[in-house]
Amino acid sequence: MDRVLALFVVVAAAFFAPAKGWNYGTATFYGGADASGTMGGACGYGNLYQAGYGTNTAALSSVLFNNGAACGQCYLIMCDSNASPWCKGGAAVTITATNFCPPNWAQPSNRGGWCNPPRPHFDMAQPAWERIGVYKAGIIPVLYQQVTCWRQGGIRITIGGSTFFQLVNFANVAGSGSIRSVSVKGTKTGWIALNRNWGANWQCNSALVGQELSFIVTSNGGQTLYLNNVVPSWWRFGMAFVSNYNFYY
Repeated sequence: MDRVLALFVVVAAAFFAPAKGWNYGTATFYGGADASGTMGGACGYGNLYQAGYGTNTAALSSVLFNNGAACGQCYLIMCDSNASPWCKGGAAVTITATNFCPPNWAQPSNRGGWCNPPRPHFDMAQPAWERIGVYKAGIIPVLYQQVTCWRQGGIRITIGGSTFFQLVNFANVAGSGSIRSVSVKGTKTGWIALNRNWGANWQCNSALVGQELSFIVTSNGGQTLYLNNVVPSWWRFGMAFVSNYNFYY
């Protein structure tokens, strides 16, 4: 009897476990049919079209967002048709993490608190969500996996801040999609390590105004790029510059 029970447990686990590389989660949508409500967000990308991400984007729950370390990462998502009749069969979409879906502690995690820990949840831009789910459902079970990001052109660097500190945002990041570490060098400084401030924004507390800037950027995949003299000395706060390089992993 014990052997039969053990066999049943193993078979059941195999049946309900996702295929290798896939994980279970859920997905809702926000931002309107034109995704205008998704612009900006907790990663600091601002206009998602200019940042290279468009409308195939999502806000991630805490367990996925990882305090902003997941900003820019790509996920292949499909509706779990074995668990819901509201799936568009055979459809899948690759999204970029551009925002944070905060917990709603006033609601239980299975009824409104979709982004409460430890739930892996994607609050997707509506156009992306509707590629895999039927609008009437509102929320669908999904299978997801992190995948390589493919971008057009180089990394986009936007410099914010004020006279005595810089807040540098890196967008249109390929490969792993997200940044592990950043250092900057001005024409009058050595290499200075930056710290993640919030989202995809990295902070430097040195005065670099009027200096040509170079960066050493390492992706979460472990690849390092040397972006030499990528920002000219005449840069101003709010300006964006595009490098000639991007990550492969």
